[in-house]
Amino acid sequence: MSFMLGMSEFIVVGILPNIARGLSVSEVAVGNLVSIFAFVYAPATPIGSALSGRFPRFPTHMALTVVFILGNALCAVALNFAFLVVARMIIALVSGTLVAMSMTYSGEVTDPRHRTKFIAWVFSGFSLASVAGVPVGTWLAGVCGWRWTFWLIVALSAVLMVAMMVVLPRGGQMQHIGFFAQFKLFFDPRIDLGVAAVLCGAAASYVFYTYLTPIMRDEIHLPKQYLSAGLVVFGLACLFSNLYGGKLAGRGNSVEPLARIRPIYVAQTICLCALPLVHFLPWFGVPLLIVLGMLMYLQNSSSQVLYMDVAEAAHPGCLNLASSLNSMSFNIGIALGSAVGGLVNSLLGLTWLGPFAAVFALLAVVITTVLWKYVK
Repeated sequence: MSFMLGMSEFIVVGILPNIARGLSVSEVAVGNLVSIFAFVYAPATPIGSALSGRFPRFPTHMALTVVFILGNALCAVALNFAFLVVARMIIALVSGTLVAMSMTYSGEVTDPRHRTKFIAWVFSGFSLASVAGVPVGTWLAGVCGWRWTFWLIVALSAVLMVAMMVVLPRGGQMQHIGFFAQFKLFFDPRIDLGVAAVLCGAAASYVFYTYLTPIMRDEIHLPKQYLSAGLVVFGLACLFSNLYGGKLAGRGNSVEPLARIRPIYVAQTICLCALPLVHFLPWFGVPLLIVLGMLMYLQNSSSQVLYMDVAEAAHPGCLNLASSLNSMSFNIGIALGSAVGGLVNSLLGLTWLGPFAAVFALLAVVITTVLWKYVK
């Protein structure tokens, strides 16, 4: 499921120029679709997850999947940019809750020893979408038009839904804690620091990632016919990031794995500060973007461990909400990062995306430094 969610969310990055030409709007306007998606996704995820825990899990999961499919169908038939914005908002309303619900199956499909591997593989679906889904969608948009990319997502999602109806367990207990009582989770400083670290880490990545295709085209001067291949290579780096992130999450429990991510945020800061050099040394852009892709998702599994361990130990009954916090915080970061990226691109150009992104990575360094005082 995370593969389809990732493909639907990230596909705009790959087909951004195609949509801009097809709907006669600027690339910056289309880039704002990423911000709009994330701005809706972020608040809808904890609210939807808190509500979903009060209903039978499997039918709720299937109902939300139907809404996801319909939202992508609406994207495919969008008559204008405003229509496309509304369709993307519909998808964003359910995507985060679908990710959170996927996490709740961990106790029934794996044993505790393999929990971090399960979490890593769920998140790796988003990276696989970057490796295979986005490049295929980009190629299809170039050959048949961008609308066919969304029809592909609809078709694959429908097949996936049938498969889920066959293999997913029907169990899962409903939560009996009150809706508002679950939000006491946000009064725990460990949760707040975890959310802030992921938010800043995601913002640092999405200042430049939103404009990855234009960067490869205009800064690195990659020929148009190789853009899809470039997205595949970057996606492979992201896949490594998610899978290795699962290994990093095994270094302790509760807040410790995320606190140990601090050196990675330092490395991300340095690489982002170096990004303007690509304008003058295009060959340098290839290894630099690969390294940035390898750093991009290393925090995900560690932060998920923090949220779920803290909730299980200190806030019983809030596990559904806790499972949603990584998606929520990451997408707030996406919204903030892509919005800043759009502003920087409009005023200063692609060359200066890196230094502004580095500010967020540096903030993540500070936050994880504070988080260390909660490591026991």
